[in-house]
Amino acid sequence: MPRLSDATRGRVLFGGDYNPEQWPEKTWHEDVRLMKDAGVNSVTLGVFSWAKLEPEPGAREFGWLDRLMDLMHENGIGVVLATPTSSPPPWMGRLHPETLPRDAEGRVEWWGGRQHFSHSSATYRHYAAAITEALAARYAGHPALTMWHINNEYCTFDYGDEAAAAFRRWLREKYGTLDALNTAWGTAFWSQGYDSWDGILPPRHAHYMKNPTQVLDFRRFTSDMLLECYTAERDIVARHTPHIPVTTNFMPLWIGQDAWRWAEEEDVVSVDIYPDPRAPLGAQNGALVQDMTRSQARGPWMLMEQAAGPVNWRGVNHPKPRGLNRLWSLQAVARGADAVCYFQWRQSRQGAEKFHSGMVSHAGEQGRTYQEIKQLGTELARIGGEVSDRHSVSDVAILHDWNAWWAGVQEGRLSTQVDHPAVLGAWHRALWEANVTTDFAHPEHALSGYKMVVVPQLYLLTDAVIENLLAYVRGGGTLVSGFLTGVADEDDRVRPGGMDARLRELFGIRTLHEWWPLDAGETVECDGFRGTLWSEEIEAADEVTETVPYKGGELDGLPAVLRRGRAWYVSTLPEPEALRALLSGIAADAGARPVLAGLPAGVEAVRRGELLFLLNHGREPVTVAVPDTHEDLLTGETVTDRITLGRYGAAVLKP
Repeated sequence: MPRLSDATRGRVLFGGDYNPEQWPEKTWHEDVRLMKDAGVNSVTLGVFSWAKLEPEPGAREFGWLDRLMDLMHENGIGVVLATPTSSPPPWMGRLHPETLPRDAEGRVEWWGGRQHFSHSSATYRHYAAAITEALAARYAGHPALTMWHINNEYCTFDYGDEAAAAFRRWLREKYGTLDALNTAWGTAFWSQGYDSWDGILPPRHAHYMKNPTQVLDFRRFTSDMLLECYTAERDIVARHTPHIPVTTNFMPLWIGQDAWRWAEEEDVVSVDIYPDPRAPLGAQNGALVQDMTRSQARGPWMLMEQAAGPVNWRGVNHPKPRGLNRLWSLQAVARGADAVCYFQWRQSRQGAEKFHSGMVSHAGEQGRTYQEIKQLGTELARIGGEVSDRHSVSDVAILHDWNAWWAGVQEGRLSTQVDHPAVLGAWHRALWEANVTTDFAHPEHALSGYKMVVVPQLYLLTDAVIENLLAYVRGGGTLVSGFLTGVADEDDRVRPGGMDARLRELFGIRTLHEWWPLDAGETVECDGFRGTLWSEEIEAADEVTETVPYKGGELDGLPAVLRRGRAWYVSTLPEPEALRALLSGIAADAGARPVLAGLPAGVEAVRRGELLFLLNHGREPVTVAVPDTHEDLLTGETVTDRITLGRYGAAVLKP
């Protein structure tokens, strides 16, 4: 199977989305000059070009793209060629309104934006396949082509009639009989039993709470339908160019795609990352997405999009301070990226994203943004051959599963304050701040290679997952679980006792009497720390190894944290410093050590193979002690014993 290494060939791909159809052709040659000056070696073409390529049904206007492909090749710039199917032309919705998606309220999502397609529409799929076939046939042999990029940021839910029919087909394939579906959905509640497949609809607007398992299955269905759209186009281009890798870009931790399943269908796993420059935990958010993407790729991955400056879709859109773009780009390389790319090359002068930054901003060649891009391009060219074929190895895995997330956000849950990504981020943050590098893993994946596995929260667990966790601990692994884990089975049926009995035995929980969610801003006192968000009324079994009790209130004296052997259960969310101390201590006992100990606050250390990346996320210079003698690949200087990192400074040290 082709992989990212087939396209990078010992270098870091550097570039971004290029939308030259927005500009007169005389600008293209100026763009190429600036690209070469900046070290750009890859551009993505055609992402939003469907109306340009097919201005009316069946028409094909490829001349402009021919000239661009040739221009890129003549200047040594590879092309990631996109299928334009994320944004159908207006004529499609006008002539074929059935291709337009509907929301849960029944409202049509009209053309005029993007992603306005019904994933289940046979007409949309026909036109998407036709334009993909035409592109693949025309450019299969073009020497500029290095990769295929299918669609863009798949994210469309559809509750319309064609989606409803597809949902029923999906359900019949899954359950076989109505009796099985009624059992899985618990339709005995509220008189929801179905006597006909035709009576089943997507979870459209309802008078009161919707059936949570119906909603869960609809999320599964949506992910599968979008995946069908992707694989249909992927198979077309792969038939024409089996030697060219294929990707589509994930959004970071987006609820609509089971990215574990999607990653298995990609040659290259790619993602878009847009942390807020003002966010105190922006760097940690980036690290989380990078760790997850690397784990999905099981090797090198592609940063398909980031912003060189501000975005335009937050309430207030802040630019990146001097040096931050470079720092966050190097952070991605440290955590396994073999491609650093942007949306987009040249900032648009019109359209919805004219205030979204580009590698060339409105300030032009002399602007700070482009000058920083040039510096980064020089440095990526300098280290590209060194990072190639070097991989990160982690002793700790964080478990994450979309099905558990989907089930946990049901309308009738105990606390809307419990946000799955926020809990996941809190546990990742604790290990990131302790400089313990983590992988992510699907809970059914093999775990024996990790010294410690953490489960921030997995509300829904299948029997296979539970057996996997038990086997991991029996094999000598250390397991740490957060609250509200193992509550429901794969049909969102609460397990007897409020937590699977096998897990209660594993953690030493005799009885889980009651869940005690906390209000926003409320805390609960524990011995040595304060808990937030959640607490639980737990009775420990006699054979528990140790406990940390709640202090005061209704839960006084009951265990907030308990351990039985190598299995830990944390029934609240400790405040950040306490969670960091708890997890780093357990990791150390399990033999998982930080990359470097004793680092100044705000300094991140990551190993990619033998290379040591040091990243200063602070605005003040810091001095870092380093073992032995290294060469800093960014400067060529020899480093002995210590190195000073300036504001947002970075070093890539080779022994």
